[in-house]
Amino acid sequence: MARGTLRFWAAAKAAAGVAEEPYDAANLAEALESARSAHGDALAKVIARSTFVVDGAPVGGRAHDSVVLTDGGTVEVLPPFAGG
Repeated sequence: MARGTLRFWAAAKAAAGVAEEPYDAANLAEALESARSAHGDALAKVIARSTFVVDGAPVGGRAHDSVVLTDGGTVEVLPPFAGG
């Protein structure tokens, strides 16, 4: 397991009710499932439409369970922004 920070932006921040929180997960799928469980359906809906940047690298179309997280790392949760 790795420990790092999930950062929520725009609608994700509003749905989570926080700008950031720690993760304790081996991969992106585990970190996102933990966030969905902690914050409920509103955040789950935003996550479903979001893109992700892990340690400065866009995740793109990679399977979330294949994206390994690092100790001290950062996951940016980026919902669609104005018109995007």
